[in-house]
Parts: sequence; structure tokens; C-alpha cells
Amino acid sequence: MEGEMKIVKRASEERGFADHGWLKSYHTFSFADYHDARFQQWGCLRVINEDRVTPGEGFGTHSHREFEIFSYIITGELTHDDSMKNREVLKKGEVQFTSA
Repeated sequence: MEGEMKIVKRASEERGFADHGWLKSYHTFSFADYHDARFQQWGCLRVINEDRVTPGEGFGTHSHREFEIFSYIITGELTHDDSMKNREVLKKGEVQFTSA
């Protein structure tokens, strides 16, 4: 069948990797400085990143446009502050959905 999507299992160490000191990020698809022509996106899904953030660190205030984002917390906690002054603390096993 033409255009059929296929699921391919990729371990973390097989994916793109970026080490920013406070952030270690594994990229499933081409993202930022990582490019792999075999892995551009899956249907309309463009980004799946596994981000490991150093405690007490994180992304500064930044915007998103035309994104649907979900965050799933595997261990620890993640505090999310948005541009509208909302704050949410996510704990292990919790999910946050963001439309931007």
C-alpha cells in the first residue's frame, strides 16, 4: 500500500542526541541540528524528543506556534510556567497537554 506508515523501534542511543549541559535530548525525527533523511516525521507528527532536564534548570520563556505538545513525566517533577503567568508542577506519571 502506497504511503503506508510503518512503526520502527529506535532505542535512545540510536536516535539523534544533543547535550546542552542542563538538557540532554534524544531526537526521534530530524530536529534542531540533528538531521536524518530516513526520519523526518511520521504522518503529521513532527517531533518526539526524550528530554532529560537537570534539576533546578529548564527552558526559559519561549513561544510556540501551531503546536500540540504533550509532556509525560517519567521520574522527578517538572515545573512549567507559561507566558500567561500560569504555573503547573507535573509529577511522575502525569501528563500535560498544551495547544499553542
